[in-house]
Amino acid sequence: MPVLVMKFGGTSVATVDKIKRAAKKVGVEVAKGYDVIVIVSAMSSETNKLVGFVNDTSPLYDAREYDAIVSSGENVTAGLMALTLQEMDVPARSWQGWQVPVMTTSAHSSARIEEIPTVNINAKFGEGMKVAVVAGFQGVSPEGRITTLGRGGSDTTAVAFAAAFDADRCDIYTD
Repeated sequence: MPVLVMKFGGTSVATVDKIKRAAKKVGVEVAKGYDVIVIVSAMSSETNKLVGFVNDTSPLYDAREYDAIVSSGENVTAGLMALTLQEMDVPARSWQGWQVPVMTTSAHSSARIEEIPTVNINAKFGEGMKVAVVAGFQGVSPEGRITTLGRGGSDTTAVAFAAAFDADRCDIYTD
């Protein structure tokens, strides 16, 4: 099956209704015969809220814990998108960066993607999964810690997945 990467920014997944609208676009591409990798950002304003929690808790924060906290916004969106697709009878599941795994450097809050092995997601495609919903902006360091790619990291994630999976297209949606 050909692979398509679709990335939805925070404004495009800001509410459950907007997630449903985005999921319908994904469903159209699945109906065309694509295996789809959806990269999602956190819902609009969530990352800023999480950064605020970190700053309120610890002005001199541990960068590893910062990444663990701020990456959680994308995890929520990925889970909600996967559930929405499942409700549409589209075989989908969510993936956090460490589950793919998106291998990065150890530079917390500004990590660089080093490798995206395709074996785990391709195995699930082979089992009949049609959509892999991946939390953008995050990966895992050689030490096994969650890392983030910095602002705009979900766009970077989408392009890197398109290259790793030799996708036919990489569509980036924003409202």
